[in-house]
Amino acid sequence: MRYSIIKSDYGLTTITIMDGRILITFEKIFTLKKFNLFIVFAFFVFPALIQAQEAKEIDYRADRNIQDEKYPGAFVLSKVENQVYFKHEGIEVWCDLAIHYKDENFFRAFGNVRMQQGDTVKLNSNYAEYNGNSQFAFASGEVVMKRPQTTLESDSLFFDRLKQQAYYRSGGKVIDTGGVITSNIGRYFMEDDKYSFVSDVVLTNPEYIINSEQLDFYGETGHAYLYGPSTIESETSTVYCERGFYDTRGDTGYFVKNSKIDYENRTVKGDSMYFNRNTNFASATNNIEVIDTINESVVTGHYAEVFRDKDSVFITKRAVAASVQDRDSLFIHGDTIMITGKPEKRIIRGFYDVRLFKSDMSGKSDSVHINQQTGLTKMINITSGPVTSVTKRRSPVLWSGLSQMTGDTIHLQSNTKTEQLDSMRVFNNAFLIQKDTIDGYNQVKGMDLVGLFEDNELYQVDINKNTETLYYSRNSDQELIGINKTLSSSIKILFEEREIEDIYYYQNVDGNLTPEEDFPLNVRELIGFNWRGDERLLTKEDLFKGKPVPELVKIEGIPLPEEDEAFFDEREEGDDMLLNDKSRLKPEDLQNRAKDSIPQLKDAQQLINTENGDEENAAKTEAEELQNRLRDSIPQLKKQQEMIKATEQENKANPEAEEDQKDE
Repeated sequence: MRYSIIKSDYGLTTITIMDGRILITFEKIFTLKKFNLFIVFAFFVFPALIQAQEAKEIDYRADRNIQDEKYPGAFVLSKVENQVYFKHEGIEVWCDLAIHYKDENFFRAFGNVRMQQGDTVKLNSNYAEYNGNSQFAFASGEVVMKRPQTTLESDSLFFDRLKQQAYYRSGGKVIDTGGVITSNIGRYFMEDDKYSFVSDVVLTNPEYIINSEQLDFYGETGHAYLYGPSTIESETSTVYCERGFYDTRGDTGYFVKNSKIDYENRTVKGDSMYFNRNTNFASATNNIEVIDTINESVVTGHYAEVFRDKDSVFITKRAVAASVQDRDSLFIHGDTIMITGKPEKRIIRGFYDVRLFKSDMSGKSDSVHINQQTGLTKMINITSGPVTSVTKRRSPVLWSGLSQMTGDTIHLQSNTKTEQLDSMRVFNNAFLIQKDTIDGYNQVKGMDLVGLFEDNELYQVDINKNTETLYYSRNSDQELIGINKTLSSSIKILFEEREIEDIYYYQNVDGNLTPEEDFPLNVRELIGFNWRGDERLLTKEDLFKGKPVPELVKIEGIPLPEEDEAFFDEREEGDDMLLNDKSRLKPEDLQNRAKDSIPQLKDAQQLINTENGDEENAAKTEAEELQNRLRDSIPQLKKQQEMIKATEQENKANPEAEEDQKDE
């Protein structure tokens, strides 16, 4: 035992024996009398305490027990009908053959080795050795350690019973209901039912495969913690993170640090992500990107939900959808953005104060609906009915070139092949305004408006039903000659370099040209006039103009892996606490190595595998040699047994001689 603690009432806090040294901590000594009593107490207690530290001897039982000159100081134990049996401090060992150094409290076991600690740890191997002084065991050759929830398999395994930890560095495999985990290096903490895997860690499940640099796994719950670059791959998705958690039994996960999920045609990124494989649902928080690889679109925001089975994405908190149109990007911002449908029939919806920006166009509306299959974009009003002082600023508005267009609903039609704007329509209360001077505006209004585009530039507008115009007329030298106010059934306007070039009036035309000085100021705006130039988006950053920066949710992080103490205790020269000189292990085998905690050192790992292969072969060779030597000793054993039987028969025939023999 490495340490023990006792307490006394004589002013003494603790007496500790550690590695053969006695450490005494005093609380206080009140009187000389009490101190003398303590000395008496210590005189009787210390020897008993030191004696208690002496290791308990290993109990054993064997059918055959011989001494062999090749193994001085040892008994060679072997199986005849029953396996050789050892018991020590709660552990039991069975084997076919053993070399037992009784005085050193150490044995080596060969053939069909079984170790059992209580009802929770069962270990099988071809070879094992056990040091009763340190309660340290080593097993090699087809090692299998079974726990209630998991099974560990390895070529070799170290087992420290005082720490209740097992360790391998020759490659191992752990089998759980949630899958099979393999790694180059592994450590098992029995009290926590925790495995810590390092270097080329792979968790294989029928539905997915996890690859990680380091993985901590809890056998009772099936919870896995991923550290370093890690992936979870399945037929339908691939998860990447550099720190994450995955429930292998519930098939849910939580990932942080550069986390992302790749679907067939969509990639989701975020500071933190939740994933549910059962429902094919994922959510992401803070600095999110949802990339559509087929339609070349990206949605960003600070909270998103992805429903794979429904092919839908919901994103909010500074949400922006960006799609490529004719080598130019269209940006859409709204309080909430939803994307639904298969890639070839994808629908984008934006809700609440939606804003659009393109290098040659921008707009605002309450909501927007984009059909990527048909190329139709709908800018929708929050209310229906007549324009009022309350609703007019919420009507959809579109700026193209020098023109502002408003109405109850605006439709933009793109060519799905060229991805260029083809046409637009404004339904109900159509109003077109173009600024002429500092205080003057060209205005056209009517029921409906149809606009035509060429190379994404507006070149023609047709307005129908109850049209009115107020137009500042100029001569060829751009000198103002008057203001034209006209009523008609319909109007055609032609644009040149984004400015009104010509206006054509059709049916029921009624109007005249009035000199500017004779045109009253109070009638220079048509009914429904609403210039919204201050709202126009001039850059992509204007998508958020006037909106507060959202307060991001504090991410609940996943703690870094615990820095556990090294598995092997630091050993001073000559210290044989763990290593018996009869062991097959060498002192360097019980040293902590830097490569044990550094992932992906494959060359070094191959060397470890070779060393363990040599160890296993040596153990097999020695076991075979022992069996041969035992075979050679069988005639002598039989002769001894015959002599014993003859003596027993003679004693039965002569009881007095038997009594004399007993007295002797």
